[in-house]
Amino acid sequence: MYRFLLTPRWWGINVFVVLAIPFCIFMGSWQLGRFEDRVQDHESAKDQVAEQDRERNTEGRPLDSLLPVDKETSGEQATATGRYGKQLLVPDRELDDKRGFYVLTLLRTDRGKSLPVVRGWLPGDASAAKAPAAPKGEVTVTGALQASESPGSNGVSAAGGLPQGQLGAISSASLVNLVRDDMYDAWITLGKADSGMKAVPAAAPNNTGLDLKAFQNLGYTGEWFVFAGFVVFMWFRLFRREAEFARDARLGLLPDPDPDPEANEETAEGSRSVAA
Repeated sequence: MYRFLLTPRWWGINVFVVLAIPFCIFMGSWQLGRFEDRVQDHESAKDQVAEQDRERNTEGRPLDSLLPVDKETSGEQATATGRYGKQLLVPDRELDDKRGFYVLTLLRTDRGKSLPVVRGWLPGDASAAKAPAAPKGEVTVTGALQASESPGSNGVSAAGGLPQGQLGAISSASLVNLVRDDMYDAWITLGKADSGMKAVPAAAPNNTGLDLKAFQNLGYTGEWFVFAGFVVFMWFRLFRREAEFARDARLGLLPDPDPDPEANEETAEGSRSVAA
């Protein structure tokens, strides 16, 4: 009754099922692991930001010792010494659910490179008249180290065509078109804002939040496990249909094949001739 399982057709079906099910389970487990890693990164990032908030008033480490910025050094307190230069505004930034702008000033360090320093946040539309001037002379600043931003991520505006003196994303790639200085591929936000502005808190490192990608991993996990179940279901359905067909054949319950229509027509014509 089950000899059909030894036919070439069923050998192919069985091999496909044997390979497909472990593959679907492996891919589902891998996607689940990716989701769990993102959750862990999210929790670690929250703990890191909380720890850095507690250490905001502590003495920082030299900037160069924390570069390049990664998940470990993002948010660490960094210090740099130099003189403030060109000042820019970063519009459309929210703080405490209010819309405003960052005041960013370039700090030219002793190494000849400039570091973007967010000195604080002000409410309303970006206006150079509202932004207080940077301190004169040599200064030493301490703030949370941040990686360069990319347009469209973490609330960073991707809109272009900003007025002169404004910047959409805080990054060396954006600044290279506005200033001639060599730029650090990083920036800092001061723990204590200057001149009545509000301090901008450090953001969590990139790719550590429960964003759309994390939930895509979770969705893909479910899809792969559903595929594995579907393969089992289809195999069982084909097996059951084939087994029923083989059983009916053994019992002689299969219907007779449909007669040839042309033969029926010839038989009918012969009957009419005999009657005539």
